[in-house]
Amino acid sequence: MRHGSLDPRRPPPPPAPGRGRGTSNLPNPGSFDSLHRQCKDVFPVQMEGVKVTVNKELSSHFKASHTVIMSALGLPGYQFSTTYVGSSEWGPGECYPVLLGEMDSSGSLNAQCSHRLTEHIRTKAVFQTQQDRFVNWQLDTEYRGDDFTATLTLGHPNLPNTSGVAVAHFLQSVWGGLALGGELVLHRHAGTHGAILTAAGRYTGENWVATLNVGQGGAHASYYHRANRQVQVGVEFEASTRTRETSCSFAYQLTLPRTSTVFRACADSNWVVGAVLERRLRPLPLTLALGAFLSHRRSRFQCGFSLTAG
Repeated sequence: MRHGSLDPRRPPPPPAPGRGRGTSNLPNPGSFDSLHRQCKDVFPVQMEGVKVTVNKELSSHFKASHTVIMSALGLPGYQFSTTYVGSSEWGPGECYPVLLGEMDSSGSLNAQCSHRLTEHIRTKAVFQTQQDRFVNWQLDTEYRGDDFTATLTLGHPNLPNTSGVAVAHFLQSVWGGLALGGELVLHRHAGTHGAILTAAGRYTGENWVATLNVGQGGAHASYYHRANRQVQVGVEFEASTRTRETSCSFAYQLTLPRTSTVFRACADSNWVVGAVLERRLRPLPLTLALGAFLSHRRSRFQCGFSLTAG
């Protein structure tokens, strides 16, 4: 064999780190807003009164839902929402554009539009009205690289009055399951302005995730652990420098696939204890959820149930 030729019986050597098709072997860390999502999904949602939702899929791209809410905290209400999903497919179960709209019986509107412009750039616009008044609008632009995510958000900007809120997020995969990043919030309103800087880190293990946010506004730490296919546990700690209050909460989720049942329970340092039981009623396309929460500090007990069809 001549010098410098390759042996056809041996595979070519692997490319050096940082070379080849991709510049990094690290995964994309996801968005900054989803740092604590796995832990928060374990906690049950507080329920009060009765909620009935009917979902109707009109086509492969369009569906609508009707919701009736009755609660002792306020007057009965009705919500109508629609969802449109486009035909531009970028991955399994990921199609764009996505249009969401929700209007209640008082005339308030919440609309959202998200679209993926390129392989790396995604945009989102959110508009909110309260009865006949326009209260807020927000624009997001997200760039997802091979191993990082950068996001810029403009909230209710008013160029003539030079007021509004600008939020910049950056999250970078550093090593293995470690991701580091930060958040910068710039706000200006009625002649006042300021900036808030927050540093964040997340470490993802084989079956657990630990996340920490520390900044001028306080600290937020969470821990998520998946014991097995049925049991998940979440712990959260929050401390605010503005209110000078701290809180710690614990929650767990129990899933019984054979009976299509999910049970969530939580308890926190403010003496709030709650639980929600959700069950899929087969063969009917119905989901029933029952919840109860007790607050010893406020001496208040609340309960409710929701029924979802479709």
